[in-house]
Amino acid sequence: MATDETTTAALAKALAHPARIRILRLLQATPGCIGGEIVGAVGLAQSTVSEHLRILKAAGVITGEIDGPRVCYALNPAALAPLAELIMGLTPPPNGACCIPGARENA
Repeated sequence: MATDETTTAALAKALAHPARIRILRLLQATPGCIGGEIVGAVGLAQSTVSEHLRILKAAGVITGEIDGPRVCYALNPAALAPLAELIMGLTPPPNGACCIPGARENA
């Protein structure tokens, strides 16, 4: 598997949980969100939220900076570029071409 495919798959996997999507939307709506506020907004246990944040951070989707006793998280939109490019490129073939053998005969 090519490196860019591995990177894109890792990004998709990091986003493949509803709580992680919720965290990303929260960070988008409130830049500079503090970890404790994320726990309250997401409504999951601290340890569960910490694990989701760890996964997102490991994938590069978010950054986390230590600010005294707390960690300030922020989105890293540039990290999602490979996944965005893949999704934007998933368009139907021109002229209604179909890649399923026999699909046109059965239509």
